[in-house]
Amino acid sequence: MLTNKVAIVTGASRGIGAATARLLAQHHAKVVVNYFSNVTAAEGVVADIEAHGGEAIAIQADVRDEAQMNALVQQTTQQFGQIDILVSNASISFPMTSFMDVSWDEFDLKVSDELKAAFVSARVVAPYMIRQQSGKMIFVSSGLSNFAQAGFVAHGVAKGGLNSLVRYIANELGAYQITANVVSPGMVATDATLYTPIEVKEQTAQMTPLGRIAQPEDIAKAILLYASSHSDFITGAYVPVSGGMEMN
Repeated sequence: MLTNKVAIVTGASRGIGAATARLLAQHHAKVVVNYFSNVTAAEGVVADIEAHGGEAIAIQADVRDEAQMNALVQQTTQQFGQIDILVSNASISFPMTSFMDVSWDEFDLKVSDELKAAFVSARVVAPYMIRQQSGKMIFVSSGLSNFAQAGFVAHGVAKGGLNSLVRYIANELGAYQITANVVSPGMVATDATLYTPIEVKEQTAQMTPLGRIAQPEDIAKAILLYASSHSDFITGAYVPVSGGMEMN
């Protein structure tokens, strides 16, 4: 499905990013496993991909830093010759607190860093995709961008801004046959929800039409669709991957 394609997956050392890197590699993409600090985990993802016959490299870069991301792109093109797919997945931490308790500085940091991560990642790969007259950009959002939940004000607003940014990217880059789409998970069983009380997970599963919370692989499969030629005429889309929790 992705033979001769090159994919950059940000935040790929664990969770959704790691599952996505593995799945894209299974479908024959050459994968750049981007990580911020956990080199051991990133190298583990690369080793797993290689053990299954795939091709991957791990590259450290802070997705908010344009110089570091430019260096990542240069290393990618030196190694693989091109860039066809960007999965903007890197997670920015945030305080879980109410609107009345969060400080402006805490709120601003999350919103600004979230948007900067997506903005910088897209900006550094776009020139390569424009020259190729093709490319796939997939951005990982959250259902909390549309449905408010206590404690997630900074996260939800940041992801709401991301959804809007992606529509503008899709509109502007469409002339170059570059698509940009949002994949929006509900609750996923990752490190981020490791300490979520089991009763909350069970309640969420009961409220979900498909009867469970997502695994990282569920989100990776949706990303694969938007990375593949099967979505060539879809751009600017917001796709909930929540087992039916976020029905329009």
